[in-house]
Amino acid sequence: MTPVDLNVSPSNPDRNLAMELVRVTEAAALAAGRWVGRGDKNGADGVAVNAMRVMISSVAMNGTVVIGEGEKDEAPMLFNGEQVGDGTGPEVDVAVDPIDGTTLTAKGMNNAVAVMAVAPRGAMYDPSAVFYMEKLVTGREAADVVDIRLPVADNIQAVAKAKGKQPEDVTVVILERPRHEQMIEEIRATGARIKLITDGDVAGAIMAARPGTGIDLMLGIGGTPEGIIAACAMKALGGTIQGRLWPTDDEERQRALDAGHNLDPDFVLHTDDLVTGDDCFFVATGISDGELMQGVRYLPNGAATTHSLVMRSRSGTIRQVISEHQLGKMKRFSEIAFSS
Repeated sequence: MTPVDLNVSPSNPDRNLAMELVRVTEAAALAAGRWVGRGDKNGADGVAVNAMRVMISSVAMNGTVVIGEGEKDEAPMLFNGEQVGDGTGPEVDVAVDPIDGTTLTAKGMNNAVAVMAVAPRGAMYDPSAVFYMEKLVTGREAADVVDIRLPVADNIQAVAKAKGKQPEDVTVVILERPRHEQMIEEIRATGARIKLITDGDVAGAIMAARPGTGIDLMLGIGGTPEGIIAACAMKALGGTIQGRLWPTDDEERQRALDAGHNLDPDFVLHTDDLVTGDDCFFVATGISDGELMQGVRYLPNGAATTHSLVMRSRSGTIRQVISEHQLGKMKRFSEIAFSS
């Protein structure tokens, strides 16, 4: 007899949703995998979005995309506000990024992933007014001792102490952007090591919170939507994400104020502000190799393998899912283009 989770109400995500969701990111990764290193990030993103959209329609949920590909008129696939799932099951917020790291995919670089997060309806922060935020992410050991309002050196020292290290042993991941030049200098002045990434904000956050990646801390300004997706993972990992909204110009600042957002430098959005409650899922499948997962591997006779992470915050369970797919058989019953 199948056990029943008495703590799950019909309006909340069910534990069985986890394995349905990983099929969605697997499909996106398999579609994008053929485009790794081909120099066409738009082509890769297009096939990944289509694959994710096709597969998500079969998931037993009544979902609304709150973080997707933009407004409907600008991006007809997986647009904000679109209804996804088969219409049954729990009512949920859905955040998707068919490729976190389109440039990484196009250039054949590490850490491109397909990601998706699901939480009860209304749980996810609305990021529409401000596209960027300053972020700090770290894992369980140092989650309670960091503060994004403090100088960089203080946070590195706090992380080092919490982990029983010296600052010189701490590795910080940060996006390689001109806006981060001063922060990079401040990090290096502490003696800490830096891992520069060109893209892949979500993967960078997970690396900073997951043991065994060699990364201790993520700093810098990145996408607000990616911060919300990462917050779902933090709920399961026990890490923390802290953020401050970062409008790029006066017009965006005014939109944020009109929407009721607090732009005071002392106001910090924490994990529980970005995703409320404690019943969310985070799933990711590797497209290219990285610290978190292997990328798609193509085998003889039309087979391929994928490596995924599946996290649920309520239980704190983190699964690594390695799947072998027979692409020839999949093509016969799917409209997804797994080869090109």
